[in-house]
Amino acid sequence: MDLYEYQARELLEEQGIPTPKAIFAQNSHEVAEAADQIGYPNVIKAQVKIGHRGQAGGVKLAKTRDESILASEDILPMTIHKHKVSGVLVAEAKNILHEYYVSISVDRSSRDFDVLATANGGTEVEEIAKEHPESVKRLHIDALDDFDLEAATKMAESIGFYHADVDQAAQILLKMWRCFKENDATLVEINPLAKIGDPDDESSKSLCALDAKISLDDNASFRHDGWKRFTDPIYVDPYEQKAREHGLHYVHLKGSVGVIGNGAGLVMSSLDAVSGAGEDQGTNVKPANFLDIGGGASAEVMSNSLGIVLSDPQVESVLINVYGGITSCEQVAKGILEALDELGSSKPIVVRFDGNAAAEGLNILAQAGRANLHVAQTMEEAAQQAARFAAKEVR
Repeated sequence: MDLYEYQARELLEEQGIPTPKAIFAQNSHEVAEAADQIGYPNVIKAQVKIGHRGQAGGVKLAKTRDESILASEDILPMTIHKHKVSGVLVAEAKNILHEYYVSISVDRSSRDFDVLATANGGTEVEEIAKEHPESVKRLHIDALDDFDLEAATKMAESIGFYHADVDQAAQILLKMWRCFKENDATLVEINPLAKIGDPDDESSKSLCALDAKISLDDNASFRHDGWKRFTDPIYVDPYEQKAREHGLHYVHLKGSVGVIGNGAGLVMSSLDAVSGAGEDQGTNVKPANFLDIGGGASAEVMSNSLGIVLSDPQVESVLINVYGGITSCEQVAKGILEALDELGSSKPIVVRFDGNAAAEGLNILAQAGRANLHVAQTMEEAAQQAARFAAKEVR
């Protein structure tokens, strides 16, 4: 679950990380009221779950009430990199002396947590990392280890907080770590973490989180009743919502091949296989979704899953890739037929079974005599078939 900036700020503030005063607003009337409360100058910031808002015109400085209103009226109708603006954050403008970048994230390649930081913060951190890798500091934290004040202080010193107090930087890193762990986050990023204040008054200088990006692990939602406050105020994907109601792990994508499997790894491999098949065939066929039915899925779970996938009008074919372990392929086959009986869909469905009760499941499908059911021996063969069916339909 990716959060908007105004939502991410809430979690930082709960840990005591300094942020500018700010108010979320969804129309120009609310912006006017918020601007009067925040004061002038202020910054009007588009709320979208994607970066590079400034380059797209989604961040504007306003020096008066009228400028705040006009800026919001420019920003609110915008779509930035295919993301509809959900509102604006009216934030207190700060005098920036220097910008840093700091983040804590899950590193799936090394299977640990990464603290990443650089004294060259701002909007183009990716370019800085490529051109000046020596300026980016990284600390790996084992999943069973902790990040304490000593480690945070060493990290702050290594980053080069030459414009800021190392002790204050260490405290912010430590609070970021607590935010990351306590909220089951996969990413906590502050960019920029800015040194602000009057350049001629040393006592006025301090560190402040001017922007934040936080992603939470959906699998941990059962531990956090408070996450209900982060429901998107503008748009909830109806397919993802329906899947959530059935306890399914579903992500809506933009392609034409529905993908269902058991186990995240197998589903991810299936997505890659579909994309690869589309490229091999010279088409633009892509996966339409990620849907993991999990272990021990019943016929009902399979039926619900297929119902959700087939209800998506962009889906032209479906790939079902199941390796039977706890899950019985026989139960999956029954669920497929139940869904087809209920929906009456004639869209092509390619099935690949292996493992527990695979032969029994394939026999059930064969006896059903459904013209739109197709069987493949391997994942690659199934992906090729599903991609061909989808390409034929979308031509």
